[in-house]
Amino acid sequence: MFFLKAYFYKILKYDLINTFYYQNVIQVPKIKKMVLNFGYQKSSFKYLISSLLALEFLSGKKGKVTKSKHLNVFLKIKKGNPVGCKIVLRKAPMYFFYVKLKTCLYSKTKHHQAPPVRPNLKQVNSLTFQFKTPLTFSELETQFQFFKHIPKLDITLVTSSKSQKELTFLLKSIKFFS
Repeated sequence: MFFLKAYFYKILKYDLINTFYYQNVIQVPKIKKMVLNFGYQKSSFKYLISSLLALEFLSGKKGKVTKSKHLNVFLKIKKGNPVGCKIVLRKAPMYFFYVKLKTCLYSKTKHHQAPPVRPNLKQVNSLTFQFKTPLTFSELETQFQFFKHIPKLDITLVTSSKSQKELTFLLKSIKFFS
């Protein structure tokens, strides 16, 4: 992942400095972390285990079970019950997953076709989108019988950008979406 880290911190940094005005080098936006999340409305032990295993296959790190913080009468979820699992990626594992995500997106889509993910840019410093078919990853596709019940994969990319223009420039320069 050395080439990707060098691209993010050398070439991309100079592009941002040339495009936007910064008083200090520390103000240049960076990608802080990536959060991968599987969420269930009605969870069972079997589904949580398969989604935890899927997160471990995708990222190489162990995930954590998320618990509900509030009582939800309509969904029949008690406070403290498991409702999903998540993993936070930083530094080298984040770059590794980014390369895996890009190769998966471009190998499964045709040329000049938009990726199956459409981002929603509402916040200034983060991008959240759903990967609707997580079985397109080759690690999960080969073990279909274990992962056929996993829901959509929520991916959140957290940056240190201060404005909407910085975020879109950062995401377009790393070719996150076209």
